[in-house]
Amino acid sequence: MESLPEAVLIRILASIPAVDLVLVCRLVCCQWKNLVDGAALWILKCQQEGLTRTESDAESWQNFYFLSKKRKNLIKNPCGEEDLEHWGEVENGGDGWKIEELPGDFGKEFPSEEVHKYFVTSYEWCRKAQVIDLRAEGYWEELMDTTQPKIMVRDWYAGRSDAGCLYELCVKLLSENEDVLAEYKSETVTIPQENDANWTEMSHTFSNYGPGVRFVRFEHGGQDTLFWKGWYGVRVTNSSVTVEP
Repeated sequence: MESLPEAVLIRILASIPAVDLVLVCRLVCCQWKNLVDGAALWILKCQQEGLTRTESDAESWQNFYFLSKKRKNLIKNPCGEEDLEHWGEVENGGDGWKIEELPGDFGKEFPSEEVHKYFVTSYEWCRKAQVIDLRAEGYWEELMDTTQPKIMVRDWYAGRSDAGCLYELCVKLLSENEDVLAEYKSETVTIPQENDANWTEMSHTFSNYGPGVRFVRFEHGGQDTLFWKGWYGVRVTNSSVTVEP
């Protein structure tokens, strides 16, 4: 192996699973360590697996590879397919949360055909939250502290056309001890009665948030403004939190 040209050795290493490259191959010798820490090997692995990027920062190709492979929605049960499973700290004001089928009474279809249900609020404030453990999802401490990848938050909300409602979103980045290191809180959105019932996306991107982030706390909710018994409040669905490469 020592006599192999470096380009050939890189091609051989590129066929090895990424985790083994970092945890095993990197420890074999100085040459292999340098190759695993370098850009060429990870550029090749990205090309082989169809992962593309627009930036040319060579030092971050390894992190880009791992973040791309791990990229997924960290919110569980975002559309109510499992009732209120995975949602904690639930506040059931009025008649509480309810899950309904799209488009619902006086509603409209969601922009994506993959979404079939939504959560709907009642005549007093309804809130629900999820806390995401980043380490449990595979985002190790050095990655979060040094690279500080962007954390993208998205949520979709709508009213029904015959009733007014309120909507809020609050997302916090938390430390090991659950201290708040960064926070995004939307204004209270007021949807008037006789609205168009269109779905609207609320989004925010956390970046340069500093070291120490270990959890993401996502909370949203709302109510109707007419205080009608039942479920005439804001509708929410397709919530997402993603760690971006």
